[in-house]
Amino acid sequence: MLCENTLKKYNKRLLLSRMRILMNNGFYGLLLMHMIFAVDEKCETAATDGNRIYFGPGFMDDLSDSELDFVLMHEIMHVALNHCKRRDGRESEMYNIACDIVVNSNILYSNNFDNSSITLRKYGVAMHIAPNGDEGYKYTAEEVYEMLVKRGGKNDKCKWDDHSRWMDSDDDSWGDAWLNRIEVAAETIKIRKPMKGFGGTPLLVERMLEKIRTPQIDWRTILGEFIQTEINDYSFTPPDRRFGDCDFFLPDLNVKKETVEKLWFLIDTSGSISDNEIAAAYSEICGAIEQYDGALTGMLSFTESYVTEPVPFENVEELLEIKPVGGGGNDFGEIFRYMKKYMADDLPIYIIIITDGYDMFPEEKSAMGVPVLWLINNEDVNPPWGKVARIKVEENDK
Repeated sequence: MLCENTLKKYNKRLLLSRMRILMNNGFYGLLLMHMIFAVDEKCETAATDGNRIYFGPGFMDDLSDSELDFVLMHEIMHVALNHCKRRDGRESEMYNIACDIVVNSNILYSNNFDNSSITLRKYGVAMHIAPNGDEGYKYTAEEVYEMLVKRGGKNDKCKWDDHSRWMDSDDDSWGDAWLNRIEVAAETIKIRKPMKGFGGTPLLVERMLEKIRTPQIDWRTILGEFIQTEINDYSFTPPDRRFGDCDFFLPDLNVKKETVEKLWFLIDTSGSISDNEIAAAYSEICGAIEQYDGALTGMLSFTESYVTEPVPFENVEELLEIKPVGGGGNDFGEIFRYMKKYMADDLPIYIIIITDGYDMFPEEKSAMGVPVLWLINNEDVNPPWGKVARIKVEENDK
């Protein structure tokens, strides 16, 4: 049993390491602010379960400050990329190797390819090359795993990173919480003045965020018939202030402003929906907001066997604060039963349901005359009524 003074010593080292990482590799440091550190005598080296980062005291004693920084960056990347909860039945040793290659190569990329940034004296330079000879940062863990499978799984194994606390999980909300944290961290470090040695965003994360930010739907076309246009043209209210001292008023030319209000977005969070699909749904709603340049407001619910209370939003920041819930079965009829019960006196002007469509569709009359857009993430399902648009979700975008 470690004494209190010893625990304080380890805690101080970890906090100082996080501070150094904040200064030198801000993206990783900001993500580490969301983690709990633990010193565990049962842990021989370092590990994470997605909620905590664990250190064995003997292992930590052997690490220099720079080595400790690397280990913390390594573990937080596993967490942020959801590696420890997304093995999905893959052979564990090859999957672990693939994840380590991707993580280490991204850290190397963030440190201008300085090998010392991913080196532990006792174990040497950490593996970072994919089986095809390229840097691992060019690929996802799933892509590297497939390369390992094709070559028979032969590759060096990481000698210190303990993955035994990883576990598969069907908690879809976990990945989306970290997508939000990743985006906030990436945006935050952009506003900092670049300095020598300041680490940037890992390339894999940049690619992932690019896919999150890029909507596939032209929302102005989809919502065109529901635009409310404030047409002012020439108006005497207010008068043109350039002629305020005259005995007469000249009309002022006001600008047209297109607004879309009272949109009800619903994201399907039933058990058949993956993190990628939920991220794609958020991307489309963000795209709609951005295409209307602040002139679109709406509300967001999540739907499975029940519908969550609509949460209003006016901008992307407010949208991203709304955390997804769900994971059970699905019932599209519940959407319209909810609307009839709670929204009959103030109906939305348009309903957008982002889903895989794998459920029984209710009768069209249940929509109470409100137009419905089914935004389907596959080519297989064809809703019997309402408008339909398609978005594509890449399987390996993790």
